[in-house]
Amino acid sequence: MSPSQESVFSEYEADTSQTSKLIRKFKETPFVPIGMAGFAAVVGYGLYKLKHRGEMKMSLHLIHMRVAAQGFAVGALTCGVLYSMFRDYVGKPKE
Repeated sequence: MSPSQESVFSEYEADTSQTSKLIRKFKETPFVPIGMAGFAAVVGYGLYKLKHRGEMKMSLHLIHMRVAAQGFAVGALTCGVLYSMFRDYVGKPKE
């Protein structure tokens, strides 16, 4: 590619750092990073509670934590889809 030609991907080449990409994605779809953070929080809480689970079996504890983490992630994604549908169809001014 010669220097005189413009790059087709100039918008993407300008944002090459990981933090700028993350910020751009967070602005586009805010519930995905929230879901990821919630998933990580549930996993961290589950690992913390693993030591103090009492008489509960290990497999049962892990199943409960998996269901809680998946529920948080799916709930956040569902909220994100509903938010984007609301923004596109209800919040958009009529032309």
